[in-house]
Amino acid sequence: MTLAMGGHVLDLACPPDDVTAVHTFLADVWASEPDVSAEDRMALELALVELASNVVEHGAAGGSVSCSLRLDVDPSEVRVRLTDDGVPVPVDPAKAHLPEGLAESGRGLALVQMVVEDLRYERVGDENRWTARRDRH
Repeated sequence: MTLAMGGHVLDLACPPDDVTAVHTFLADVWASEPDVSAEDRMALELALVELASNVVEHGAAGGSVSCSLRLDVDPSEVRVRLTDDGVPVPVDPAKAHLPEGLAESGRGLALVQMVVEDLRYERVGDENRWTARRDRH
């Protein structure tokens, strides 16, 4: 984990890294940001693990993917930026919804939408950029 100008940064190369690195990263962030509430921690962990899982599972397209996660903790909000060099994502997070009850996949972005105030995706050059913001509670 790197602390960069007010933010916490994790760089991943998948493989060999996986979502376990995100859990470890967040444990370090919460240790250095003890005033973030348990509610916010749980919500942000859900959001970041879902986003990172999507990158690891779908972004590599059978190869490898590099990504960077930045988490900025301010007194009123937490901002997240996840960038990766994976394949373009053919999805609009604003249209994410929970699938039927027995569906085995497709819940990730809808769950993220439920725990953050804002979730955006854009493709810039050869890079996917996910940004999310959660107001602190």
